[in-house]
Amino acid sequence: MSYLSDPRIVATLDAGGTNLVFGAIQGGEYIKGPITLPAMAHDLDACLGQIIKGFDLLFSEPAQRPIAISFAFPGPADYPRGIIGGFLPNFPSFRDGVALGPMLEERFGVPVFINNDGDLFAYGESLCGILPEINQRLEDMGAQKRFHNLIGYTVGTGLGIGIVINGHLNRGDNSCVETFCLPHPTLSDVIIEEGASTRAVCRVYGELTDENVAEMNARDIAEIADGNRPGNATAAQEAFAQMGRTLGAAIATAATLIDGIVVLGGGVMAAKRWIMPSLMDALHATIHTLKGETLPRMQMKVYDLDNPDTFSDFARGAVRRIKVYGSNRYVDYDEQKRIGIAISKLGANKAVSIGAYVFALNELDQHTSTKN
Repeated sequence: MSYLSDPRIVATLDAGGTNLVFGAIQGGEYIKGPITLPAMAHDLDACLGQIIKGFDLLFSEPAQRPIAISFAFPGPADYPRGIIGGFLPNFPSFRDGVALGPMLEERFGVPVFINNDGDLFAYGESLCGILPEINQRLEDMGAQKRFHNLIGYTVGTGLGIGIVINGHLNRGDNSCVETFCLPHPTLSDVIIEEGASTRAVCRVYGELTDENVAEMNARDIAEIADGNRPGNATAAQEAFAQMGRTLGAAIATAATLIDGIVVLGGGVMAAKRWIMPSLMDALHATIHTLKGETLPRMQMKVYDLDNPDTFSDFARGAVRRIKVYGSNRYVDYDEQKRIGIAISKLGANKAVSIGAYVFALNELDQHTSTKN
């Protein structure tokens, strides 16, 4: 039986630095929620109180009681043991270490699974989001190419990443698969997240205009860029373009190593018309050897899969017939190495929740199988 038609219920949480989004999921769909509460991330007692409050709401009906809790947290932590701590810019009150999983297990009496939000976003997209959608479209078009690996990027107050290889979530040996701390391509000794996040858009707009952006967010800047709010539209568009170039640099590094489909999530991607051109330029950039030879930055061609004109080229590839040496037989050879990039259709919150749901059921079933 597919997990996406499973009758079991799992309580989920997508924990962001601003909001906590709770839901009860059955068969891959919300049966309760999503319920949003403010995170209060700078106050540990207040934040833990909000987390308990949200799950109390999900466990309030005995007839629909979840069998597990599974949720996402931003940044590196000891996820297998349910301990949140370390460098967590969006949850500074957790830095000394909080045994969150054990605390919730004691309170609610069910297994608790916690993972990185970027990991669960990618896992959800690989199960019932962009990856199966692309492979289905390729099949419908009669193309032979199929994709099995996926890189998911969430862009918000931070820059999250998740990697799924052949259907398996890559959690790493230390639950520390991250690219937010890569070096910024143009700012010396600065992490790349400072240029590929919502705060980067506001910062750059403020620098270009000398306006006070303390009370502004990326949505405000997008409205200015679109001409729907007073402000400097050119500067707003450039702020998103700079974010696109910086995000493209992070993606280029990850995609070169993983070689798979890339999916982008986060509310800021609603401004994709101002982000994607510079992002694609970064992925199509060139690099040089010391001998002066010019090479493409990416060893595979990258397609914008949300563009219907380029998707047909992506599906077609560069197939030609070649002769098998020493025989009269011919085989098809697709000589174009390629991947694609697309914006999430599920939305980050739903993709994370589906990833959390299936992860919990998979872990429970593996545990049951091991016991038997």
